[in-house]
Amino acid sequence: MENLNTVEIKSFIPAKDFECSKRFYQFIGFEMVSDFEGIAYFKSGSCSFLLQDFYEPVHSNNSMMHLLVEDAQSWYEHILKLNIVEEFGAKVTDLVEQPWGMLEFCVTDPSGVLWRIAENK
Repeated sequence: MENLNTVEIKSFIPAKDFECSKRFYQFIGFEMVSDFEGIAYFKSGSCSFLLQDFYEPVHSNNSMMHLLVEDAQSWYEHILKLNIVEEFGAKVTDLVEQPWGMLEFCVTDPSGVLWRIAENK
């Protein structure tokens, strides 16, 4: 396959309350690069996603993202310090070492999207 090099893949993340979700992602450390006609582009380092002003409960509650980080412990401590449970109604699980060799925890955003934040051990 000549000249079919890929550059990037981004997921569209649903938002029940678009303004709340934009604040949430900025609050936890993502940069909002653009916001135009119901689509906000977020990034952190070389990772990015598109937040959309769209909500369907079944879709949102079955959406999952996997964010691979260098230091899950530092991310976990950062998230806990932010009190996102109280601020946004988000959920945070304990940091656990998984049998498949990852140290991870989960965050559920205000719209029900599950983020698995992990590092390879």
